[in-house]
Amino acid sequence: MIKKAVIDLGTNTFHLLIVKMDAGNTTFEVIQRKRIFVNLAEEGISKIGADACARALEAMKKYKAILDEERIETVKAFGTAALRTAENGAALCRSILEHTGIEVHLIDGLEEAQFIYNGVRRAVPFGEENQLIMDIGGGSVEFIIANRDQVFWANSFLVGVGILFNRFHKTDPISAQEIKTVEAFLEKELSSLLQTIKIHPCPTLTGASGAFETVVDMVPHRQITENFAELDLNGFGGFYKKIITSTLQERLSMPDLPDERIQMIVVAAILIDFILKKCGIERVYISSFALKEGILFC
Repeated sequence: MIKKAVIDLGTNTFHLLIVKMDAGNTTFEVIQRKRIFVNLAEEGISKIGADACARALEAMKKYKAILDEERIETVKAFGTAALRTAENGAALCRSILEHTGIEVHLIDGLEEAQFIYNGVRRAVPFGEENQLIMDIGGGSVEFIIANRDQVFWANSFLVGVGILFNRFHKTDPISAQEIKTVEAFLEKELSSLLQTIKIHPCPTLTGASGAFETVVDMVPHRQITENFAELDLNGFGGFYKKIITSTLQERLSMPDLPDERIQMIVVAAILIDFILKKCGIERVYISSFALKEGILFC
């Protein structure tokens, strides 16, 4: 068994996954999973603010200490939407390298989508029927249409929850007009997805990462295996109504809602609800594997 680590430097959260991997690179045993909320898009995605840069560097120093303690032999670190989009994203990566020795590779949206597919297909059963994979990040959301044999279409869109929150969520609770504005924005930005779904219908939505981790904790579901669950769609409807009518103070008291999700879960719920309705989704799976696991198997 070989020790390996993957660091996913996302827009909202930096994730660390440390595993023992078999020599054939087919199975792994988790040693540690860590996540640190950094909120790189606090001041927008065009430029990462000074406070966010400081949080990012501090998070990577903590991860470096863990990696040294575990004597990790192989480390892969990947930057996604905020780091590849922000004008100072590359500079932040250089600072991380200088202070920790960890080289961060910036990947584009299509590379990110392929890694996500590689991870999800090892957690969720795929047949001949198409599935729509949706990975929600703070800066971007990746969509992949695939079956067990191939990817038919993949794209990355700058409609992540950090962007939606900063642009549209101004009232408490969110207003009906703001919800309509978010939906109109999604209708425009995701037009190519909505057109493609007509060509490649997907009755199943498979959610990965981000807000889906919270949804599976707050919505009734059937845990089919350790690596994926099936969501109760009626239960999601109740969750959606509860979340969009809630105030910030009310969400602070919700026991299954992590602190880092309290602000952005509202726009995340609107985003998921939009996809369920617009894409004719009949069932929803939640995958425990996504980008990090997909990178491990490459």
